[in-house]
Amino acid sequence: MEDHFIRNRVDVTRVANLATSDERKRGVLNQIPVTLWLTGLSGAGKSTLGFSLERALLNTGKAAFVLDGDNIRCGLNRDLSFTPRDRAENIRRTAEVARLMNEAGLIVIVSLISPYSEDRRRARDIIGEQRFREVYLSATLSVCEARDPKGLYRKARAGEIESFTGVSAPYQIPQKPDLELNTGVMSVTDCVERMLLMFN
Repeated sequence: MEDHFIRNRVDVTRVANLATSDERKRGVLNQIPVTLWLTGLSGAGKSTLGFSLERALLNTGKAAFVLDGDNIRCGLNRDLSFTPRDRAENIRRTAEVARLMNEAGLIVIVSLISPYSEDRRRARDIIGEQRFREVYLSATLSVCEARDPKGLYRKARAGEIESFTGVSAPYQIPQKPDLELNTGVMSVTDCVERMLLMFN
């Protein structure tokens, strides 16, 4: 499938929009389109904070949308597994969608474990340095495992899930995130307020 994709790229030419993203942000939306990329272990609060931030932005008249990992895998990326190669493709596709949404003038909040530094770097390259904001939710493994909102850690410890981040697969901690939030001690409200400051 990959060879077929590469072979057929010679027949594809990127077409420029007549309206630029600068025109969109100055016009109807009146906002600066960025992507906040929320990364951290399962149970660190990515979905909770992503949707809470989306609500806070909408309440202030901003156009925002969450690309949540589980939702993406229910549709666009439902054909992908959790091998390192498929994880990389999951992140690549999500980053491409976020880039397009930024081009449309929208604020995008991505909630993905995205455990590998190289994959996060590629996402930054796709979306663009000026628009990409990496937010590391630094709750510890013990905190996340105690929460275990979906029962995934229990299954991983029982050997029912292969390649589970933090248990049987690695998580590479961001070295220089744009923002770090210790969701093991900070409230949702405090975390959202810190993220909102990134838009000032």
